[in-house]
Amino acid sequence: MSCRSNCGWNMGVCSCANSCVQHGTCCPDYYPVCATPSTTPAPACGGSQYSSGYFTSPNHPNYYQDGANCVWYLKTSHDQRIFLSFLFLELENCCSCDYINIYDGPSLNSRYLGKVCEGSTSSFSSSSNTMTVLFRSDQSVVGRGFKAEFKSILPPHSGRVHCSSYDMEIVIERSYLSSVGYDGKTLYLDDPQCKPTVTWSQVVFRYPLESCGNVRKFQNGSVIYSNAVRAYDNGVPTGEITRLSHFKLIVDCQMAKDSVSHNMYIGHSINDSTIIGSGRFNSTMHFYTSDGFHTIVTESPYQVSLNQYLFIEVRLDRFDRALILAFDSCVASPNKDDFHTRPYYLIRNGCEADSTVYIHYKHNPQYYARFRVNAFQFLRASDRVYLQCKVLICDRSDQNSRCRHMCMKRRTRRHLGSEQASQTLILGPIQLKEPEKIEDPAQNKV
Repeated sequence: MSCRSNCGWNMGVCSCANSCVQHGTCCPDYYPVCATPSTTPAPACGGSQYSSGYFTSPNHPNYYQDGANCVWYLKTSHDQRIFLSFLFLELENCCSCDYINIYDGPSLNSRYLGKVCEGSTSSFSSSSNTMTVLFRSDQSVVGRGFKAEFKSILPPHSGRVHCSSYDMEIVIERSYLSSVGYDGKTLYLDDPQCKPTVTWSQVVFRYPLESCGNVRKFQNGSVIYSNAVRAYDNGVPTGEITRLSHFKLIVDCQMAKDSVSHNMYIGHSINDSTIIGSGRFNSTMHFYTSDGFHTIVTESPYQVSLNQYLFIEVRLDRFDRALILAFDSCVASPNKDDFHTRPYYLIRNGCEADSTVYIHYKHNPQYYARFRVNAFQFLRASDRVYLQCKVLICDRSDQNSRCRHMCMKRRTRRHLGSEQASQTLILGPIQLKEPEKIEDPAQNKV
């Protein structure tokens, strides 16, 4: 019932606390104490942008407003595509409340690519030269929003880059080079002594990861290796200066944040071109026979006794003192293909989740990660046990990285800048020695 027909000091429903002003139901005798509706216009958001750049939620890095409804129309030249990624994300923890929708085309009626919300994010690429981004917030909780970056990219068939713990490979199609007026034989890297292999269709640079002028940097929690492919017009510089276009293809290879490599893209900025690629660190996980971690267990399955100490280590294949590792999670399962139906956590969010777990160097992480746990068996299941561990890979010099502050009982809102590269590995099986198998009492019931 409307407050207007029930005025009086005893009508508590006609108070500001119950949003009388917002719903137009404040009694006249409550006007003096009711908050005056704000007349401040909502900050402008959305619009059209071209080629490459950044855009943010309203008020970012401060809090966005309730009821935001923003649309960005991104466009590049007809022969290029758009690559979109998020550098920061903090929204209400409700994917149906505050969210970002991505559309593959010039309008909200274009093909739906996906949703970004608190707790889930991704990168997106368009199939044409346009992309549309929608941001909406409801009337409840707000956050500091997001910052997004978009780049103009060429279709993947023009070139690619991939890296591993050992080497980097850059492949450029000669058809692409011809279209911008260059020949494959004129190309060189930041270290001009590194030469490519040139075939009739491709130019290929393949070299050790930390050579040929590669520069390693840490950005938004990821390890990125960078270089540049260059060429002079006709391959012959004249004099000390030139007014001819100088070809520069920036190469960034980002080590993936999980164990699966993503697609590679050729990117363009206004002045230079860019190849954006991804790779993965090669890492291994082994059982060891003792806490000295000198001798790897080679038998499979690894036969153990109940409550026997198990010693587990993960390390990068290639030694690099600039990186440190720490366990994010370790979960056990009786099924090597399913760690979700019956998971048993040994480590969770960097914390010991089992009373027998001991994490080595927990407060002083190294370039390897180690922990110890007592052997056990799943009831009503196979006598075999498999382990799946996720380790974070961090910059040793970053004192604020997750590797330095692993055990987090309560997670705070997600900030993409604090993420670290990670690897997920599976180890096993462990099998109980025959005399010590446990019988499930429920199986003996008639």
